[in-house]
Order: sequence, then structure tokens, then C-alpha cells
Amino acid sequence: MRVASRRPAAAYGRAQSVVSQSLANLEGQLGVKLFDRSGHLPVLTDQGRALLANARAVAGDVDLLKARAKNLAGGLEPELSVAVDVMFPDATFTHAVAAFQKEFPATLLRFVVESSAVIEPVLDGRCAIGVVGSWALIPPQLTHEVLLSVRVSMVVSPKHPLASRRGRIPIPVLAEHIQISHIDPNDMTGLLVASRPKYPKIWRLSHLGAKLAFLRAGLGFGSMPMHTIEAELASGALIEITSDHAPPGGHVIDMVAIYRTDSPPGPAGRWFIDRLKQAQAPPLKRELSRPQPVSVAAKVARRRPSIRLLASKAKQRR
Repeated sequence: MRVASRRPAAAYGRAQSVVSQSLANLEGQLGVKLFDRSGHLPVLTDQGRALLANARAVAGDVDLLKARAKNLAGGLEPELSVAVDVMFPDATFTHAVAAFQKEFPATLLRFVVESSAVIEPVLDGRCAIGVVGSWALIPPQLTHEVLLSVRVSMVVSPKHPLASRRGRIPIPVLAEHIQISHIDPNDMTGLLVASRPKYPKIWRLSHLGAKLAFLRAGLGFGSMPMHTIEAELASGALIEITSDHAPPGGHVIDMVAIYRTDSPPGPAGRWFIDRLKQAQAPPLKRELSRPQPVSVAAKVARRRPSIRLLASKAKQRR
């Protein structure tokens, strides 16, 4: 009975007799003849060719299994669960997830998008990492790292009564209307709760898309991350308003990564956090502020050449 030549056996670092015995054992286990050994060199039988693709797939899976086992032995997480607040920029998070899949194909990535309720799943161990805004009340057993900043703007529909107001709007005036919010006060720090105006009429929606729809419909006023409403501001579907308690330049929120101090992220989690740190919220394409009214006199002055310019030209002609 002919067996595989010495050259293939040597290529795998195995003796010819070992390779021959291994093939014979495989044929015995499968119950089919894989090689025709009647010629000078063994060739695949029809059954062998039919099973070749499956054999290659099994070999590939074995290699993947070995690589994953090696990574796990080195501390790589087999799974990474992340809880993300809806305020975090979608584009930034999507790019990080796509890059993560390429960098860590053996680690299963799971994530949930929450409306401010990110602390609890990290605290009880359901998620290894959380991404939440700086308004959150972070317990001492959690470590936090700043990722990026997001500007938040108060907006209304142009058909809302507040749209006609100019300048800073007093809190009592805002309190006459419905505030549309998506943040649960129980998820905020005590300092932030104390400093925020308390509006008597509040509709709380956990879905940021629903909140945007309500604002567009003119059902109330509310604050939205700037990267989510740029199109609405550009088209005029929403306009910015300013309350008299807003800081100069508007509110800026730091988005932070959190994890249990006694269970820090492994290599994959550490890479994911660092990847989010490398990005910033998408820059605005234009200045999204309400245009200031221009007086008629100013318009005329812009069109009319200055007296000094006319005098200068007349002198040059002389």
C-alpha cells in the first residue's frame, strides 16, 4: 500500500509513517476511503474531494480555537458588554464598534443603549463598561475616565410660543410651558439636581428620537445634544433658545467611561475605552446661533460707500 511521499510528511515536521497512520485512522473513523493509493502518489478519491471543504473548515476552526484560547490565557475577554447613554454621538460609537470587531474578532461585543440609566448595569456586573454623561451620580466603587465633550442646546419648534422670544428667557416664563426631558432625576448628582431649574410641567421620554419628534411637533421645549439636531437647526425645523440660567456658550457635558474599580477592563475593554477617547463629537458645519436683527440704518451704511473713501478717490483724480 502506497502512502504519502516523504516530502509532504517532512513539510509538516512529521515522519512518513506517522502521517500514513494518521490518514488511515481518519479513514477508519469516517468510514470512507479518502485517498487512492494505487498510483505513484496518493490522490483524493471522490469521497475525499467531497469532504475536502469540510476538512479545511474544521482545520480553520481548530486554528481559531487555539488562537482564542491563547488570547484568553493572556487575559483577553471572551465577551465585552457596554452600556451607552443615548447622548453619546452615534457616529463616534459606531466607528469604534467597527474598529473593535476588526481588532478583536474573537471577543463578542454586546451593548445596550440607555437613557441615563447606565450606572446600575455596570454596578451589578451586567456590563463591564458604561458610557454616561457628567450629570450622573457615580458611586465611589466605580472608576471614571473622561472620553469627550458634547454641547447641549435648548430648542423649540418655530411654531412654539417660546420661539418668538428674544434674548435670555426667564425661568418663570419657561415654567409656563412643557419641558420635554429624557433624563431621570434619580440618575443625576445631587449638586446638578439642586442647580437645575424645577419646571412644574415635565414630560419624560426615555427615547431620544421620540423626544426629538415631540420638539419638532411644538409640544414643548427641551435640551438636545447638538450633533443630533444639526439638520433640524439648518432647515429651521428647530431654533435655539437661551434661558437666563444657561452659562455663556451653552451647556457642555463630559461623556465619561465607567467601570468597577475592583474589576477593571481587560485588553479588549481597555482598547475600546482608548478608542473612544481618540474621537471627539462631530464638529458643527456652521455656527448654529440665532441671527441677530440688523437695523435699516446699518443696511444702508453697508451699501453706501464711506465719505472718507469718496474723498480719497476725488483727491486721486486731481
